[in-house]
Formats: sequence, C-alpha cells, structure tokens
Amino acid sequence: MARDQRTNRRIRAREVRVVGPAGEQLGVLSLEAALDRAQSEGMDLVEVNPMAKPPVCKIMDYGKFKYEEKKRASEAKKKQVVVHLKEVKLRPKTEEHDYEFKVRNVRRFLEEGNKAKVTIMFRGREITHKELGSAILDDVVKDLKDVAVVEQSPRMEGRQMFMIIAPNPKVAARARELARQQAAAAEKAEAGGRNQVVVASKPEGQADVKPAALVPAPMVAVPAQQTGSTK
Repeated sequence: MARDQRTNRRIRAREVRVVGPAGEQLGVLSLEAALDRAQSEGMDLVEVNPMAKPPVCKIMDYGKFKYEEKKRASEAKKKQVVVHLKEVKLRPKTEEHDYEFKVRNVRRFLEEGNKAKVTIMFRGREITHKELGSAILDDVVKDLKDVAVVEQSPRMEGRQMFMIIAPNPKVAARARELARQQAAAAEKAEAGGRNQVVVASKPEGQADVKPAALVPAPMVAVPAQQTGSTK
C-alpha cells in the first residue's frame, strides 16, 4: 500500500470495488454504500488501489493497520546490519608495532561486518616516494587476505594515498548472521520482560493460615562487660 492512502470521506470516486475485512469480494458499490458498510463493521474504508477502474477499497481498522506497519518497520530496522566505514591512518615510516596494532583493529572491524579506509599520509619530501605507500597498502592486503577484499584500489588524493577494503562474502555473511541472532535474542528478552507477570495465589483447598500471636522471647541475663581495671 502507499503511505498516503485516502480513507473514508477523503475518497473521491463515486463508485468503488470493495474488499471486506476478511478479504472477501463485496463487488462494486457506491461510495455512500461502501462507507455505510464500513461504518456498520466499526472500521474504515481505505483506498488501496486508486489507479484501478473503479478504485479498489478495503474495509479495515486503519489505525491498527498503521500501528502494525510501524511496528514491522521498527523490527526490520533492528535486524538490519549497519555497515560503518572506519579510517586507519599510516605513515610511510610507520613503525612495526604501530602497524601491527592498527592492522589488528582493522581485522576486528572487518569481522564485525564493516569496511575500512586505509590511508597513507605523506609529509614533506615523502611525497616523492609514493612506492613506499603502495608497499604498505600491499602489506595490509596480504595480512588481511583471509578476511578482506579490496573494494576500491589505491589512489592518490592530494598528499594522501588510500584504499577501501571490505569483509569477504564469508565474513560478511557471518557478521550478518551474528547480528540477526543478537537482534532475535534482544527481542526475545524484551518480550519476556513485558510478558512476565508474577501472581501470588493460594493453592486450591488450602485453608487460610493466620499469623501466630507474638510471644515475647524469654529474657536472658547477659553479664555486663567490664571496662577498666579491678582492684
């Protein structure tokens, strides 16, 4: 259905083909007759196909329909995987431990189903040695070949060389499945929280038990604690 369906008196046609609440065909009726039928059902007359001749209208609870439509859209949004693009910056003279640290971060990011932009920044006369930047990007591709594919080949942009890598199909599918499982688990937990109702009731046939009278506890003499010295 379109998002801006005409309803009830907003429908302009004089005659409409009417579909009942259960999907039954009610035939072609005048607009007034169709409105009377919808009113007798306690529902709305909704134009679902304005291009037909005559237009097709359905008798339904339009408010409930819009609520369920919004709910379905919200649930679908929760289950979809949002792909982020993270940029990692390196230098032609990046030290080994810094390189390894950043490559590990890129690997983790890819395994989560995201993409990465790997940028080599040139300063000063480093720009005359672009081959150093290309070599680093080649190393990144080799070190991540088990999880990544090159989506955009290395290119220069000003004093920067960059490429974009994405998770390979297997890793991306695994990330989507994990996201779906997490969304389903969250939805189940949320539903369980809403439906959890604790009701305290007396077992059938059990007599009422009245609280016993309070009886003072016997007094017990406790010797006083001595303080100071005794002569």
